[in-house]
Amino acid sequence: MEFTPVLIAGGGPVGMTLAVDLAQKGVRSILVERNRTTTVHPKMDITNSRSMELFRKAGLANALRAAAVEENNPFDVSWITSLSGYELHRFRYPSVVEHRATIRSLNDGSQPREPAMRVSQVEIEPVLKRAIDAHDKVDVRFGAEFREFWQDADGVTATVRDTVTGSDDEIRCTYLIGCDGGGSRVRDGAGLTLSGDARIMPRFMTHFHSNARALLQRWGVTWHYQSATGTLIAQNDRDIWTLQSRFPGGHIDDKVDPHALLTKWAGCEFEHDILVANPWSPHLLVADEYRRGHVLIAGDAAHQYIPTGGYGMNTGIGDAFDLGWKLAAVLHGFGGPGLLASYETERRPVGLRNRMASKAHTDVRIQIGALYQAPLDTDEGARQAAARSIREIGNVENESWAIEHGYIYAGSPIVAEEPSADISPSLTDYRPTTRPGARLPSLFLEDGRAIYDLLGPWFTLLALNGSDPSLLAAAAAKFKVPLEVLQIDDANALAVYAARLILVRPDHHVAWRGNVAGGPDAADAVMRRALGW
Repeated sequence: MEFTPVLIAGGGPVGMTLAVDLAQKGVRSILVERNRTTTVHPKMDITNSRSMELFRKAGLANALRAAAVEENNPFDVSWITSLSGYELHRFRYPSVVEHRATIRSLNDGSQPREPAMRVSQVEIEPVLKRAIDAHDKVDVRFGAEFREFWQDADGVTATVRDTVTGSDDEIRCTYLIGCDGGGSRVRDGAGLTLSGDARIMPRFMTHFHSNARALLQRWGVTWHYQSATGTLIAQNDRDIWTLQSRFPGGHIDDKVDPHALLTKWAGCEFEHDILVANPWSPHLLVADEYRRGHVLIAGDAAHQYIPTGGYGMNTGIGDAFDLGWKLAAVLHGFGGPGLLASYETERRPVGLRNRMASKAHTDVRIQIGALYQAPLDTDEGARQAAARSIREIGNVENESWAIEHGYIYAGSPIVAEEPSADISPSLTDYRPTTRPGARLPSLFLEDGRAIYDLLGPWFTLLALNGSDPSLLAAAAAKFKVPLEVLQIDDANALAVYAARLILVRPDHHVAWRGNVAGGPDAADAVMRRALGW
């Protein structure tokens, strides 16, 4: 029987990201994935700016962007009658290049460190696979199917089957992490349940190749062209596309012809080759618990959403970076028993909030879809009225900055408590704050350096404008936790951060803030809490 500290079931983006993060923190893992190759299904088509901040910290941002859509191309979303008809209204969003300029010029904490990235999961997974293949602390086993497990007081024993030979192997681990998707065997085996709404408005996915750009980008380069019956996603702005057809009546004919779907949606015939086509049903589900003993779940095993808003994989990336450092700290011995307990406390409220947002965005699409009951292709007045209504209803799903960056781990047992515990209910209004539990706002210093690029791999203590970091540094040394002290003399940073000492976790979130440490005992208490003791 083999032994590994961490066994990761599932080799999608979340499982592979977790493996990278653990390896970079010195923890060995075995990752098993039943498929022999990375996915051929497009699934997600955006990596949001919060995920890109985390990927930047992991050293993966540049490699991922090399596989993504051209950085000069916009993120526009356009509502149309059909590709042969009329464009009703276009929501314009900047390219990566344009957003980078805004990030650099608007240095008030309101901007992310990284712009979002348009990329298909088909393209992102090979990049992550190369990253884990390059780490000697990750034993990567594609073509190995997770079967079942037994848990005891000290860990987990799992059975994994070779999909080629059919032979079974047993693997012993201290922690088993289920990143094995919506049908998670790990979740079901642990007795963890899901709550919410399943099988909401069935879809049919048609992933295809076509060089008919004059038609498929008729009104210019556009990320999404949308109508009442579906969304056309430009996967690379050249020749790979995905049509997600919606069936508001709740029924898909068993004999759906994807070629006919494409022709009907475009309003004319055009040359294309189908790559993948299949029906599927989205869900709005979140696990009631994220942990049972030595077993934890992340990604789609823990939460499943309608694609509106792009919260599926991106929420899972947040799970991976929250869980990775906590597992590593516990396995290295300086993380306390409360550290893993905080994973569910922190991430499940995010899962629930994102489920709510996904539903709200879907309701907006349904509201706009109702406008298509008018004769839009034949009545100019109806088209103008629909265009006005679409503009007024808006496109919040691509403007929900508070969902992406404003989540705060309020009530977490490992962040300091503060009386100002209110969290903005807004989906769009991100308010920079360093209150404990919040993501540290991203800033550039006067010398041009980005604070995010100066943070250490573990904990970082920001000491602003001559503040004394010695007490907290001594407390960190006592608990043997890696801590980097970052001395900053910057008036803008002090104004935005509103505290002279800020303890930042490995996932960019604030563990504690204050102007003085308050003495050795108080400094010890800060570190004890942050480490789950």
